[in-house]
Amino acid sequence: MIPLTDVPAAFEQRYDSLLKHLKLQGMQPKTIDAYARAIRTMGAHFDWQIDALSADQLIDYFHSRIDSLSWSAVKLDLYGYKFYVVHVLRQPWTMPKLIRPPKVSRLPDILSALQVHAVLAATRVLSYRVFFFVLYSLGLRLSEGLALTVADIDADRGRVHVRDSKGNRDRFVPLPLATLDLLRRFWSVHRNPVLLFPNRAGGVSGAVSACTPLDRGGVQRALRQVTLECGFKKRSAPTVFATAMRPI
Repeated sequence: MIPLTDVPAAFEQRYDSLLKHLKLQGMQPKTIDAYARAIRTMGAHFDWQIDALSADQLIDYFHSRIDSLSWSAVKLDLYGYKFYVVHVLRQPWTMPKLIRPPKVSRLPDILSALQVHAVLAATRVLSYRVFFFVLYSLGLRLSEGLALTVADIDADRGRVHVRDSKGNRDRFVPLPLATLDLLRRFWSVHRNPVLLFPNRAGGVSGAVSACTPLDRGGVQRALRQVTLECGFKKRSAPTVFATAMRPI
């Protein structure tokens, strides 16, 4: 994160306005963070003067970003600046086709059922092992799994309430008995009254009072390490691990 130190007061004021508008527009926390980071990065690049950038300046800037970032990351930067122009500067956006990523159709890297079970068996940390199993069995995205609470588990109806999913929508997914049994046994270990997957920072004794879920980066690093130890060469991000396979 680029700290906002030694910057003009005008930039700080408009940056604060950006954060308020992002929240008022109902943006997801990940989107807020991405757009805010885009504006901080752009501000640092242009010596905090981004309110009257020319088309040529923007072309040069985003062209340089493509050399070091993925197309999706560059698009987020562009969308962040567009939001800034429209909502903070209150100016019309006049460059709708500034960035047009090439159309690429790729199949996801998918672990087989045997490989999934190998990953689960090789995951030594209990909270991560249970988390990976739940992602797999429910077909959840990483953020959806981290956000699960005790109240989201409907054992009577055999379903899980997934909140604030992609597109800010809720949905219900079937709850296999094996997953319910595992979650009950796992909860008996940490006994957090709210979170299904409390943060590991305080250890087992601190899990009961944890106010935040498992660290996203820690989960990703753990799965990456386990898949490497298993000898898998595929990209095994938790999202691919969960959504690219049928629930068991």
